[in-house]
Amino acid sequence: MKDIKNVLICGIGAIGSIYASRLQNYDKEHLRVLVDKERLERYTKSPILFNGHALYFNYVLPSETDFKADLIIIATKFSGLAEARENIKNFVNDDTVILSLLNGVTSEEILAEKYGWDKLLLSYFIGHSAMREGRNIVHDGVSTIVFGSRENSAVSENVSRVKKYFDKTGIDYKIPVDMRYSLWLKFMLNVCANQSTAILRMTFGEMLENDKFMEFAVNIMKEVQLIAKAEGVHNTENMIEKTIEHLHTMIPDGKTSMLQDVEAGRQTEADMFAGTIVKLGKKHGIPTPYNKMFKEMFDIIHKNQELKQKNKPLVC
Repeated sequence: MKDIKNVLICGIGAIGSIYASRLQNYDKEHLRVLVDKERLERYTKSPILFNGHALYFNYVLPSETDFKADLIIIATKFSGLAEARENIKNFVNDDTVILSLLNGVTSEEILAEKYGWDKLLLSYFIGHSAMREGRNIVHDGVSTIVFGSRENSAVSENVSRVKKYFDKTGIDYKIPVDMRYSLWLKFMLNVCANQSTAILRMTFGEMLENDKFMEFAVNIMKEVQLIAKAEGVHNTENMIEKTIEHLHTMIPDGKTSMLQDVEAGRQTEADMFAGTIVKLGKKHGIPTPYNKMFKEMFDIIHKNQELKQKNKPLVC
């Protein structure tokens, strides 16, 4: 079993910066951060500030070929996944393990189409929300990577390799026995909380204090629950209860990543949330009116963003 040493991180937004900063402190020599030319120039001139400290990484461009990664962590937005899938190809070797920390339940499938399931583990990030404003990122350090094979009663070689590396680097992690259930549980949280708070502009605390909101959120969760069961996920009957329990662990003043995207005028991940549920609902013949509504509303928001950008006056 080859130990993990060389690590490549693709995407240093709110989540990617947490782990890029941690691994930079642990072993700068064997860490690379993958960027395009535009980001390389931008981050070199104006580095990301993580909890007030400027981050200077060993950046690599997609065209470079002299670095092979034992572990690749992808932490882009869903809109950047297709580009990331192509950009990591020069850094993949026979023993590479790929973790995708994207929200949703489809990113691993998209990556496996190109690199094969033998290199992919299911994974996601969970913790207190990282607040991002421009190049400034603030996070309190509460973060966990949940990862594993679909079923982990017997730990696979790649899971063992990542576990050993995380133990050495001090990265908090969990390896659930039923990883697919765990992944869909996080998906339910994202579908109900990210989308509704982005539309209604509510913090976690405001969500939980509002009985009308929680009734609304449960109806959204029920759509996810039905789809998960149809997709073969086990133990779906307790998913709603578990999701509500997790919502109560969030920082009251915290904002979902999707609300932060809307406030900053960035594209949201509605296609990954509502879009996936609507698509799977059609596949299984399950009505998904709440997520259909969300998809249409975010299409309007995105169109409005495009119009504002188009009509933005030029600055000479």
